[in-house]
Amino acid sequence: MADAAELTPHDLIFLDRLTFGINASSAAHLQAVGTERWLNEQLHPPANSPLPEAAHSQIEAMADVHKFPFDVVMAFDAQAKSANQVADPDQRKAAQQVYQQAMNERMKQAQARSILRALYAPDQLRARMTWFWFNHFNVHQHKSNLRVLVGDYEDAIRAHALGKFRDLLVATLRHPAMLRYLDNTDNAAGHLNENYAREIMELHTMGVGSGYTQGDVEALARILTGVGIDVKPDAPKLKPELQSQLIREGAFEFNPARHDYGDKTFLGHEIKGRGFAEVDEAIDILVHHPATATHLSKQIATYFVSDNPPDTLVSKMAQTFKATDGDIAAVLATMVHATEFNASLKPGTKFKDPVHYVFSAVRLAYDDKVILNTLPVQNWLNRLGEGLFNHETPDGYSMTSASWSGPGQMTLRFEIARQIGSGSAGLFKPDLPNAVDRPAFPLIQNALYFNGLRQTLGPATLAALDQAVSPQDWNTLFLSSPEFMR
Repeated sequence: MADAAELTPHDLIFLDRLTFGINASSAAHLQAVGTERWLNEQLHPPANSPLPEAAHSQIEAMADVHKFPFDVVMAFDAQAKSANQVADPDQRKAAQQVYQQAMNERMKQAQARSILRALYAPDQLRARMTWFWFNHFNVHQHKSNLRVLVGDYEDAIRAHALGKFRDLLVATLRHPAMLRYLDNTDNAAGHLNENYAREIMELHTMGVGSGYTQGDVEALARILTGVGIDVKPDAPKLKPELQSQLIREGAFEFNPARHDYGDKTFLGHEIKGRGFAEVDEAIDILVHHPATATHLSKQIATYFVSDNPPDTLVSKMAQTFKATDGDIAAVLATMVHATEFNASLKPGTKFKDPVHYVFSAVRLAYDDKVILNTLPVQNWLNRLGEGLFNHETPDGYSMTSASWSGPGQMTLRFEIARQIGSGSAGLFKPDLPNAVDRPAFPLIQNALYFNGLRQTLGPATLAALDQAVSPQDWNTLFLSSPEFMR
């Protein structure tokens, strides 16, 4: 890696790979501090890295942004109940539409916050990992009232995105979005719902084919009975002997009256029936299972390195995961310092999924000039099939290039490249009544291009750029080039 003197094409790809896209300001910072210090800053950022004022002020202006999630959920539940109790059918329908629109508005604000942080957060590696982990622990915004919850769910993930995996897993397990999405709210003694138990093992920890059985799924489902949500202000009525077992934190609840207190055998371990302590014991077993270290390491390497990451790299990362008790930052450091990662830092090795492609195009086009409207970005992601919070099934979006490199996708990318390259594309027209579009034009053919990015391009792309008939045409050709998509 380079010192603080000059950035090579290799360093520029390194920066692009570990962030949501290279731009002039991020390249200048990397050049000033050198890659090792830059990496250390990214792996160990302050708890709250400040956003630029123009992005921060947009978030601060959003309704409910400083309210406790529990209070917000309670208010929405009360609104839904009130709407459903309206006697007149037409008025009831109108009240229900107002409720749905309020949920849509909250979801739009969550998407806007997500986009602004991805584009402008200085802790770019944490931003990349927040997206990765949300996708790994996926929930879908349109189930039940998850539109109210997804923004807070993403915040819960961000807080642990570079920390210990166990803390991250617990944060998702205790979040109402996950419990509602995978139906653990319906999981009770005598009425088992195995959805969440199965996905914890199949997707979140050990992975498919890692040796667990249907019996283990049933045992974990029994362990998770009583883990759910309660947004009523009053605690449930319980027998005196169970009252000390009740746990309520925000909307999360462990209700001992719904728990199966029988003994269980889970992954070869005898677990005595004793309440929520069983859940902690099961989590420890899963987090320390060797299959979990390998599964997670391969997922991370697929995200950052290649569709089929080398087994040697995955093994190094898994060893670090086990040695550090699941320290995500340490696993990433092992990956980045590995020869296999270094060898992948050449043009054409890692195809960008739509989220990385769109974010990197906006970051390069406008650098630290903060956009005023995130709706065009969300619309592009929806059209490309990777809308935020919009994947219906628990497996999340695919991280391999075959899912995103078909002819239809390439046609759409060219069209989006033309929209971004030709002008502001609505990015600088605030999403407000009577708002005026503020003129802005991307200048991609700048010092960063001439001093670095040009060297990453092949002869065919350079020849095409030389034929451009206008700055807009040049921008479009660059943003739709094979090199920019990788």
